[in-house]
Amino acid sequence: MPVTGVVVAPPRPPREFRRDRGKRIVDVAMAALLLVLAAPVIAAVALLVAVGLGRPVLFRQRRTGLHGRCFDVVKFRTMLPMDPSRGLLDDAARLTAFGKWLRATSLDELPSLWNVLRGDMSLVGPRPLLPEYLDRYSPWQARRHEVRPGVTGLSQVRGRNSLSWEEKLDLDVEYVDTRSLRLDLAILLDTVRTVLRREGISAAGHVTAPEFLGTPAHPVRIEPGHGVTARTEGAR
Repeated sequence: MPVTGVVVAPPRPPREFRRDRGKRIVDVAMAALLLVLAAPVIAAVALLVAVGLGRPVLFRQRRTGLHGRCFDVVKFRTMLPMDPSRGLLDDAARLTAFGKWLRATSLDELPSLWNVLRGDMSLVGPRPLLPEYLDRYSPWQARRHEVRPGVTGLSQVRGRNSLSWEEKLDLDVEYVDTRSLRLDLAILLDTVRTVLRREGISAAGHVTAPEFLGTPAHPVRIEPGHGVTARTEGAR
């Protein structure tokens, strides 16, 4: 059985606090600027979604953020509503060609900039995942919740959904331990390249990625400086 997830982070040292406060200032400034600059694109996509997929235009879903707290992430809809009479039951049947294009271009993520302004998310960080995954993380993987989730992140530019869950979660924790404004800038620039090349949009045989069912238990070792948190060994 997977080890229960969210680990409360220890108090942050002053240097780390200043770094995260600076990151938050940059997030707010850039998200506000991007929302203004992208306003015509957002309006156009909203109209296309309303015409092609119907209302509501926005899709809201519960996700987990900093310290495992839940919030509603906002995106553009990419799927038709469930309709058993038309055979629209699973994601593959409900995802239209237009919806695939929205996901491939990441235009469906534009409303998430509002989550950044609200403080639910950061521009860069581990992607926000479903609340039901909380009890499936190992203590090491649960460290991804020590920072705000991001619109993009390290795993998004290192392979996105072509990676296994274990690889993605390891990259999330790597970001937590190595985060800096310089790294964030590099990830943002790499995100543009990844989106233009449309790399890693979906896992083989899936619309996006398979459900995360947890990582099999492995011996753990305590990481210096992280208290009770531990990393699973050989979980790849």
